[in-house]
Amino acid sequence: MDFNLNSEQQLLQDSVRRYVGKAYSLEARTALVKGGKGGSNATWGSFAENGWLMAALPEEYGGLGGNLIDTAIIAQELGRGLVLDPYLGCAVLAAQTMVAGGTAAQKERLLPQLADGSKRIALAYSEPESRGMPGPVSLRAEKQGDGYVLQGRKSLVLGAVGADAFIVSAQVTGAKDITLLLVDANSTGLKRQALPLHDGTWVEELNFDGVQVGGDAVLAGGSAALKAGLAHGIVALCAELIGTMEKTIEITAEYLKTRQQFGVPIGTFQALQHRIADMAAEMEVARSMLHVALASVENDDEANRQKTLSEAKMLICRAAKFVCGQGIQLHGGIGMTEEYVIGHYFKRAIVADLLLGSSDRHEAACAAALQAELRA
Repeated sequence: MDFNLNSEQQLLQDSVRRYVGKAYSLEARTALVKGGKGGSNATWGSFAENGWLMAALPEEYGGLGGNLIDTAIIAQELGRGLVLDPYLGCAVLAAQTMVAGGTAAQKERLLPQLADGSKRIALAYSEPESRGMPGPVSLRAEKQGDGYVLQGRKSLVLGAVGADAFIVSAQVTGAKDITLLLVDANSTGLKRQALPLHDGTWVEELNFDGVQVGGDAVLAGGSAALKAGLAHGIVALCAELIGTMEKTIEITAEYLKTRQQFGVPIGTFQALQHRIADMAAEMEVARSMLHVALASVENDDEANRQKTLSEAKMLICRAAKFVCGQGIQLHGGIGMTEEYVIGHYFKRAIVADLLLGSSDRHEAACAAALQAELRA
């Protein structure tokens, strides 16, 4: 794998970084957090105008024909700015699940609208029992005529606030594989509850009480499409955390140069130099793991890809919590205040660890995969 960005990728990175630097000051972000629900329609419109929503979508459906590396570049820069808008939930998880599993008619109708930002779809797959992993699925879909009736619950739905529709994973009676269904956000019997997370982002809990969908709501792909969408989501989330670590180290290094004790900058203290060096080392290990995950999604079979993604989620999330936690420590008391930005990076790292399956659950998945290899 070539670790250097080509000219187009460098332009993409520069454009996202410039935008985030101008539009996402701490004051602007704080105003969005206080306004509730996270993000803004204006910002989402800017994402669409700049082509970031269409970057990794197929050209035949209004996209730019990019790949997962483009998604990672965008996510990393959004992570540097702690952007609240649901890029991960709508532009990655739901969009890539639709790319992998949608029927030709569904993709022709919906992907252009996702690309231009006129429509948002969220992926509703997580349940209280699954805790961010793709299974088990307890939401039931009972066959009724040509369609289905849904009964059950979904939790921690990323990008659900403001979404026009949901891709819902359900278990059809008698079917071995799960079924993915497209459900309108205003469907009768669907109850939505918006919930704030610790880092200022929002999710929704969905309760399906006799929600009816037609036969045309069924996506062509089942668990394979869901795993493809989650693979893109895990990589995007890991890339975002690389951005949070980068910015945490930059902010902390600058603080060590300016904060003085005993008449000298505290950055001259050898013990603090060692600690920020440890932070940088952890970040670079995490960055290398992200490159491994990108290569695995491109080249490995499903079993090895899932194992590598779990390893990446586990290692990068734990590295982000360490780096961002050390950033607070090196700032001292000011790092604990809401008015200073460094603590918000730590909050994002904590929340990210629990999204798409916690690091502990992915560690357990890795252990199970290794045991299966030893028995084989």
